[in-house]
Amino acid sequence: MKILVVNAGSSSLKYQLFDTSDYSVLAKGICERIGDAMGVLDHKNLVKGTRTKNDLAIPTHTDAIRLVIKALTDPEIGVISDMKEIEAIGHRIVHGGHFFSESCIATDDVIAKLEQCYDFAPLHTGAHLQAIYGCREVMPDVPSVLVFDTAFHQTMPEESYMYPLSYDMYRDYHIRRYGAHGTSHRYVSGEMIKLLGGKAEGTKIVTCHIGNGSSISAVKDGKILDTSMGFTPLAGVLMGTRCGDIDPAIVPYIMKKKNMTPDEVDKYMNKKCGYLGLTEGFSSDSRDLEDAIAQGPSNPHYEQSKLAVDMLKHQIKKFIGGYAAIMNGLDAVVFTAGLGENNPRLREIVCADMEYYGIKLDPVQNLKAFRQSDIIKISAEDSKVQVYVIPTDEEKVICMDTERLTAKKAGIRGCYGKVNSERTNIS
Repeated sequence: MKILVVNAGSSSLKYQLFDTSDYSVLAKGICERIGDAMGVLDHKNLVKGTRTKNDLAIPTHTDAIRLVIKALTDPEIGVISDMKEIEAIGHRIVHGGHFFSESCIATDDVIAKLEQCYDFAPLHTGAHLQAIYGCREVMPDVPSVLVFDTAFHQTMPEESYMYPLSYDMYRDYHIRRYGAHGTSHRYVSGEMIKLLGGKAEGTKIVTCHIGNGSSISAVKDGKILDTSMGFTPLAGVLMGTRCGDIDPAIVPYIMKKKNMTPDEVDKYMNKKCGYLGLTEGFSSDSRDLEDAIAQGPSNPHYEQSKLAVDMLKHQIKKFIGGYAAIMNGLDAVVFTAGLGENNPRLREIVCADMEYYGIKLDPVQNLKAFRQSDIIKISAEDSKVQVYVIPTDEEKVICMDTERLTAKKAGIRGCYGKVNSERTNIS
């Protein structure tokens, strides 16, 4: 079975084509700058080991889907001969709100509910909807499956997901902790459970998805007990451009001082804070900050870069310690995603001075775990808590869910109908 996995952003669309006989990736790529005067299609044929990059206009996500299909079926750069070889499409969805607790096939009713989730993550959900509509328009007979980042977090108890607001805010507006990166936390915790013996019951794991966006989760018995992101992906530890957790009274204070509207302060906290804000615009990329730190005080950005990284280290430590407390123990800590997988120094300073919790790093193994695709144990042999770097594979999880659900629904093709053209204007 060949499955196309799609991950749509506000101005981009990433894709991977899987062969489920061995879950190999035949091709992958990205459409960037969708909606700009000129976009980019970067396509990799992993069978031939070739890469093609073209500048061309990509007005909408529907146009992006057409370009992806064209690339996949191209005699020179493609990996399939006909679009009909694609039997299902899996979509990564950031926020399923209170409607979705598991992956599901994208029927008209499901899409209508996803539209109601728009306000929970407008930058993400609008793009997801555009990609879904685009796939339905280009491939109307191919079933789509929606895989939600928030779904894995639905096992949280009320004491974890509720906020201490008046209860009507939860009842009427569904304000609660939803979490994010659930597909990643699900994958790496599952891999860690295998390393711990394969039985989920009795395991206590902290998974650290640290990237430009970051979240940390407590996974007990294979289920989420708590997670750092909240009602939106703005909460938790500081990130590339996001502030993470702050005193909520700061928000109206800033609005008054800077004469900001709600939308302006929301954009400020999401786009102008975190690494970028603390370094006064120097960079939102941890690699730039690490370079400045390595150069020492002579670098003009040294002090603020070090402050930002030290703050992230401090916050991750607090979450690990807090989650160990609510789980009544700790078996393993997992680092994943861009920084988690590729920043040995961050892992080192996070795990330093954690002997009380039984965490002891092997510095040699920690340095080996850099730009590797393999699972690597980085804890010392006498460490009571195992520490691993496990590269995340959200696309594989999406592919497997898509295969599972569409295999159960043989003959479902043709029941989806044409897309409503009015919906394609949602942004």
